[in-house]
Amino acid sequence: MRKTFYGWWVTLAAFLTFGIAVGLPYYNMPFFYDYFQREFHWTKGQITFGFPLAALLTLWIGPVLVPRFSPRKLILVGTALTCAAFLGFGTMHGSLWVYYGLWFLYTVGYILSGPIPHQLIVSHWFRRNRGKAMGILYVGVGLIGFLGSYLVKPLTEGTNFHSALMVWGALVLLAWPLALFAIRDRAGDMGLHPDGDSQPPAENQMASLSFGYLLRQYSFWLLLIGSFCSIGAIGAVNFHMKFVFLDQGFTDRTKEGVALLNSTWRVASMTILATSIAGRLAIGGLADRFSKKWVMTVTYFLVAATIPMLLTVSPARSPVAFAVLFGFGMGADYMLIPLMAAEQFGVNTLARAMAIILPVNTIGQTWFPYFVSILRERFGSYAMALGAVFAVSVIGALAILLLPRHQAQDETLRLQDSGRIAARG
Repeated sequence: MRKTFYGWWVTLAAFLTFGIAVGLPYYNMPFFYDYFQREFHWTKGQITFGFPLAALLTLWIGPVLVPRFSPRKLILVGTALTCAAFLGFGTMHGSLWVYYGLWFLYTVGYILSGPIPHQLIVSHWFRRNRGKAMGILYVGVGLIGFLGSYLVKPLTEGTNFHSALMVWGALVLLAWPLALFAIRDRAGDMGLHPDGDSQPPAENQMASLSFGYLLRQYSFWLLLIGSFCSIGAIGAVNFHMKFVFLDQGFTDRTKEGVALLNSTWRVASMTILATSIAGRLAIGGLADRFSKKWVMTVTYFLVAATIPMLLTVSPARSPVAFAVLFGFGMGADYMLIPLMAAEQFGVNTLARAMAIILPVNTIGQTWFPYFVSILRERFGSYAMALGAVFAVSVIGALAILLLPRHQAQDETLRLQDSGRIAARG
């Protein structure tokens, strides 16, 4: 009898754990930055330096730990660390070194429980429908991040930002029962094959490539540079969006003025996260039907084109137009990286490839906002800073455009041809 295929149920569970582990903390932490500025009298540079410093210090975590442990175990440990970090953010008393130490704890949690284990789970459950499944997975980040953006404002204004941060940390632990009871690392753990097929895909026969081999391939460096630049540009926008609004005329510090600033940020953030859902689903389907290289290139150029639009937002002009286009491109941007890595180097090498790519991307995602802070302080406005972010994002799109024909697919086709020849013999 044909066994029931549980891949879509596993994807649904991973959809939830990914949203809880990443969507809640990552997309809503910038909401608290201006509270840190008022409460502790820190500068923008000091506030945004925590994440990049932690990203640099945790660069070794991915290559050393990720390939050695089960994705489910990584999710459990990572969410526990994220919870601890947010409890610390909620109880700290203005010491920058404590703040930076908590960012280190959060970043280790992000690397362990964030994109990599979830990408591995979906990639091992699907081959033909990997793009659709990855799109659904990433919808979880957008949807739960969206719900978080809706809740964080009333929660903070109804209590205080210290309590709100601690609640956020506790919510992350909702991922535990799903990781323990609903998720399995790969189809083989349940006696199944990817996509519910009767035979394993040819790509499963490919050997796992070493770190040394990957680092000798120029295609790996193009993917690394392209994703580094684009993710860095997205991180700069996400981290600085509220500060950009302050520069664009949201300067009234009365209760009504602060409420307008918070409401505008919430509209922009919720719109970005809502349209990122559409971007993930649409691009996931397109990636299964068309060249992933061209889909990724177009998406990266779209992200670049939206960055100057952020400067058009003001108290008199809605952020919706910017947010719709930026959100659509952002949603697809993150999702395409593991799809391209699997296509270029094979699913059995995905853990090693992403163990390098994700920490390096996190460097871009975190250091770009810090450099934007420096440019803002140097030039007195965000115009020059966002111009630099735009240029970097274009470089990222060009790097993806230069990627060669997918190597892993060529090897898969060779294995399939060998299998057909053997079957005829």
